[in-house]
Amino acid sequence: MDLRTQFPRSPKDKLDGYVHVPRIIDKARAHIAGTLGEYIYNCPMDQSWFQLTGITAEAFADAVKTRDDRQMAEWIRQRAKPHSMDEIEDWNRTLLARTPSSPESQQRFLATRQKLAPNRSDITTWPDLIDLEEGRPVPTRG
Repeated sequence: MDLRTQFPRSPKDKLDGYVHVPRIIDKARAHIAGTLGEYIYNCPMDQSWFQLTGITAEAFADAVKTRDDRQMAEWIRQRAKPHSMDEIEDWNRTLLARTPSSPESQQRFLATRQKLAPNRSDITTWPDLIDLEEGRPVPTRG
């Protein structure tokens, strides 16, 4: 995975019920390969999932070295703190609704949105902005 030349998967993509995990896998693989580019492995969104599951970023990165997505799903099931599907869906909704958390973050968010799509004031969450920035369609919300 070379994130200098391609994008990681969307934060909206799921693995074994969790959103964002396929993206974490892509970033972990790039981290290991030294090909992260401008991406950050163990960014605040990643940290939110690591905190939920009790899995460390280090253990996760070590696990992706020898496992495909299917094997990673099993590895996660064996190690994550147990949560009901309702709890996982609540976490998913919270992550997908994540907005800038500081004035600096808000400024960066708005500048990026203005550059990419100045007419898209309906884009208010990080996952939508990430998808927009990486060329994935973001439905218009009214």
